[in-house]
Amino acid sequence: MVAYFQLQPAESDLQNLADDYWQHSADKDRELERAAFEAGEAIRNGDHTLANLEAIVRWKHERAVHYLIASSNEKIRHALSIAAAPTATTEEAVRALMELHGVDLPVASAILAAIFPERYTLLDFHSLEALGHARHDLHFYQEYVDFCRHLAESNIVQPQSGLPGATPLRALDRALSEWSRSHDG
Repeated sequence: MVAYFQLQPAESDLQNLADDYWQHSADKDRELERAAFEAGEAIRNGDHTLANLEAIVRWKHERAVHYLIASSNEKIRHALSIAAAPTATTEEAVRALMELHGVDLPVASAILAAIFPERYTLLDFHSLEALGHARHDLHFYQEYVDFCRHLAESNIVQPQSGLPGATPLRALDRALSEWSRSHDG
């Protein structure tokens, strides 16, 4: 079965929505996102530590942070080395991360998005709502990433210079989340 996505906001609104997302975010949320993408860069550069993993998980699912310590440092290093390998497939990276305590598919997607913001995006209910969908499994995530990459590569959103993860894919994620937040209730 192939997932079907239908973009709910107008393409012409996406850049403004991405900008609004950052402006409407609380200072704490902006700080957490900056720290997450700095940690992702450190992981990409070989620093496969609990501290970097914790910074990313705290950004998207703070309640899961305390579960991370149940994974050994060796297990964390191993999972992050697989996830940060440029040749790893989405499936390999996600499966390695999900071997860690407290890491489910949405958390794994956040970790991957922080490590490789040009390749991955978050599996987030706000973004999914903006694409008319809500299913969460690994096959679905791969289709979701492919769909979002295609949108981002079409130049409907631009990297947001000076913001964490300054890629079109991260700007698209901000736009989709902002659209969903602004259409609640």
